[in-house]
Amino acid sequence: MQALGKPQLLIIDELGFVPFSENGARLLFDVFASRYEKGSIAVSINLSFDKWLQIFETPELTAALVDRFSHRCHIYTFEGKSARIAAAKESLKK
Repeated sequence: MQALGKPQLLIIDELGFVPFSENGARLLFDVFASRYEKGSIAVSINLSFDKWLQIFETPELTAALVDRFSHRCHIYTFEGKSARIAAAKESLKK
């Protein structure tokens, strides 16, 4: 936990690709809470906030995570073709 508090920017890629157990979700909440207003977190996720309940089992914990995470944040939405799929198709052409 101390190591996760040290970087100026903590990057969490593909959040929710694998659902969390209740214990895992609580640990992630602890990470968010410990960095709250102390260090930046960048998260990539393919779900809107209203679908985070699919990842974190309880409504209360999901609401607390979204509340902590969305306060003083910048949200960037990417709508377009996947760069990975485009690269793979380009690779197949060669």
